[in-house]
Amino acid sequence: MIKVEDTEVYGFEAAIRGMRNPMNSWDRSDSDCKTIIRDNGKYVEDFIGNNDLKLMKQLAKAGSVHAKYRRMITVTCDITAPLYWWKEFDTYKVGTVRNSCSTMHKIAAKEFTLDDFSHEHLVTFDFQHYQINDTEEEALVYLQTSALDILNVTVQALNAYRDLYFKTKDKKYWWQMIQLLPSSYNQRATVQLNYEVLTGIYRWRKDHKLDEWHTFCEWVESLPYSEIITGGSENGED
Repeated sequence: MIKVEDTEVYGFEAAIRGMRNPMNSWDRSDSDCKTIIRDNGKYVEDFIGNNDLKLMKQLAKAGSVHAKYRRMITVTCDITAPLYWWKEFDTYKVGTVRNSCSTMHKIAAKEFTLDDFSHEHLVTFDFQHYQINDTEEEALVYLQTSALDILNVTVQALNAYRDLYFKTKDKKYWWQMIQLLPSSYNQRATVQLNYEVLTGIYRWRKDHKLDEWHTFCEWVESLPYSEIITGGSENGED
C-alpha cells in the first residue's frame, strides 16, 4: 500500500530561464509559468510554450548531462508507505529531503490497528506444512493459521506491550514494540524531490516487483509535463 498526497510542483520559470542560458536564447522563450494551477486535483498543462517544450524534450532525450534544468523543477508531497518500501526509497539520497513521522518517539502514541500495516497481499488460507531440522531427525510442523492471522496476533502483542509500557514506564516494553514492529508498518513522510531525481527513480523502478513502485510511477506520470521525466533515451526509448 502506498498513498501520495498534497503534491506541489514549482520552479518551471527558473528552470526554463536557466535552460536557455547556454545559448543566450531567452528571446525564444514562449512560456508563462510563474504559477501552476490545479483544477480538481489535476494540473493545467498549458503554461509552457511550444518552443520551450520542444527544447526541454530534446535536452531530456540527450540525457542528464544536458537536461540539468530538471534539477530545478521541485516536487513536494506527502507519502504514506510501508517500511520495506521506504528502505528502497532511501537509495535515492541525492536531491531528496525526507521528514518522517518518528517511529522511535511516537510508536506508542496510538493503539495499533491492522490498517497501520500494509497487508493486502497476505493470504488467509491455512498453511499445510513445512519441514524443519530438529537435531538428528526431521520434524514435520503443521501450522493451523494464516499469514493474516499471524499479523493480527502481532498487532495484539504490540498493543499488549504498549499497555504495559504506559502502566509501568519500563523501557523494556518499549523495546518489545520497536523490535517486534513488522516492516509492513506504514510510515508517513513529507518528501522533497526534483524532476531529475524522479527521472532516475522512474527508469529503475517502473518495472519493479513491488506494487508500491508501480503506483509511485503512475503518480510520476500524472505530474505536469511528465514526458520530460518518463521519455528520452535514458528511459529505454530511442
